[in-house]
Amino acid sequence: MSRIITSILFLSLLFMAFVVISSKASGGEPNFLGYQLKTVLSGSMEPSIQTGSIIAIKPGGDMTRFQKDDVITFIKEDNSLVTHRVLEVRGQGEQTQYVTKGDNNEDPDKDPILSKNVVGEYKGFTIPFLGYAIDFAKSKEGTAILLILPGLFLLIYSGITVWQTVRELDPSKNKETTING
Repeated sequence: MSRIITSILFLSLLFMAFVVISSKASGGEPNFLGYQLKTVLSGSMEPSIQTGSIIAIKPGGDMTRFQKDDVITFIKEDNSLVTHRVLEVRGQGEQTQYVTKGDNNEDPDKDPILSKNVVGEYKGFTIPFLGYAIDFAKSKEGTAILLILPGLFLLIYSGITVWQTVRELDPSKNKETTING
């Protein structure tokens, strides 16, 4: 049982270190196996993508390749990222524009998206609610807590284990009293 607890604490420490370091190194969102992990902050794509989920998008490539019903992530004029479904493709080559709409929105987005503003394509991989944890990990407080807390638990548990072992080996605690009669 002791090995299982130690392994769980150690693995959680490694996982949290990976999440924090990769999110800091990539400038915000972690990368994994060539995919960028993005946090969904609104309900515009519900029910297919829940608020607070993380999604995997495939960045790069020919940003003029998308067709109707593809789900793309793009940069808006205010530098925010949005993931919406393509309703219509207009133009060709560098002049390609996408009319997009969130699945949960009544109307299409106000302005068409230029292909040069597309960041990547959503590949259908979603983990619900993990985005809240990753968003928290990006904060200063989150970084400190997610790196320090598992390490602290591991140290405390190790200290308890050492203390119990020393206590079992201490001869003054293990003497049996004999009654001479």
